[in-house]
Amino acid sequence: MLRTVIKIDEELCNGCGNCVSGCHEGALQLIDGKARLVGDNLCDGLGACIGECPVGAIEFVQRETTPYSEREVLDGLVPQGENTVVAHLRHLKDHGMRNEVHEAFAVLSEKGWDVASVRSKVLGPGHQPGASGGCPGSRVVDLGRDALPLAPQAEVRPNSELRQWPVQLHLVPPSAPFLKGAELLVAADCVPFAYPGFHQDFLQGRVLLIGCPKLDDVGAYTEKLTQIIRLNGLRSITVVRMEVPCCGGIARAVKSALAASGVLVPYAEAVIGIDGTRKS
Repeated sequence: MLRTVIKIDEELCNGCGNCVSGCHEGALQLIDGKARLVGDNLCDGLGACIGECPVGAIEFVQRETTPYSEREVLDGLVPQGENTVVAHLRHLKDHGMRNEVHEAFAVLSEKGWDVASVRSKVLGPGHQPGASGGCPGSRVVDLGRDALPLAPQAEVRPNSELRQWPVQLHLVPPSAPFLKGAELLVAADCVPFAYPGFHQDFLQGRVLLIGCPKLDDVGAYTEKLTQIIRLNGLRSITVVRMEVPCCGGIARAVKSALAASGVLVPYAEAVIGIDGTRKS
């Protein structure tokens, strides 16, 4: 599968070991005086190790590799005790990897651990299984709408305004021909589901890039967007995001990229409420 993992520049690495202690998952070891990624399946791709490297020897890359395995990570962490396991699970939770957190609870239960104690330390006291966390972006909300009947087959439906593929920001090369002179639309990936007029109101005549600033690496987004802006003579950039605070990261990525590129491009931003209405 194609996913984000870290890559270590062996020539730059000075063997300080800071990244090894910064990796909660045990994916890194010092071998022959250099930091090495000892298992792709242990690398969660969140990059906690990157901030620990004093010489900039670690970067994100996307490549075909084995899936991340929470079970195999825990096999290495469990012998180190509860504090280490809790620190690892908080790390996952803070980066939106809630599926992996709940998988970990199941694995710990199999291993005979007091999962209620671990869950309380990771998610907070009083947290019930299945309840949402404190982040507004992941809080469960019932919008109170009844299901509508399926539209008759003869009903005329709006046409798609999508002009290119791929659309995921990580997958679009900065040199893609459809980016040249484009009116660029950068959208949080929840927006088209929440806002019914997305194609007609925002996408028409624009090239689309989508991403999730809560679950993806915003730093990598900023780097990619900086290249796109520098190379393509964009006519405008419009950002459409959800109203929840974490979604503001996609707007910050675009603004940071504009500043880093040194290129002046007209910028606009729209905010969509979780109820599907346009807020700004």
